[in-house]
Amino acid sequence: MTIETHHINNLKIAEIISDDIVLRSVEDGLDLLGNLYYQGFDKIFIHEKNITLDFFDLKTKLAGEVLQKFAQYRMPLTIIGDFSKSESKSLTDFIYESNKGRQINFVGSLSEAIKR
Repeated sequence: MTIETHHINNLKIAEIISDDIVLRSVEDGLDLLGNLYYQGFDKIFIHEKNITLDFFDLKTKLAGEVLQKFAQYRMPLTIIGDFSKSESKSLTDFIYESNKGRQINFVGSLSEAIKR
């Protein structure tokens, strides 16, 4: 895993770059959040491919638990991926509601994440 640093509007943003899944559990989320926070990052971008599929199955409650930690510690998180392919109405609704706020967002591309 490597961290690509983006500087946008006085914010230091970490983009997670990896060929592997880096977010499999709540503990992984907390480790990522803590490590990047202590490195001075203000926001995190992570790609859908780096998150376990269980995260996107809302019945597992993994997404809710992980995202609650990011919101609780006030670390904005943007998940980058193709969410238009989702066949789950509950996931589509979850993404829609998350995107209304500023703390947790789901976007289709890095350029969209940077604009947001």
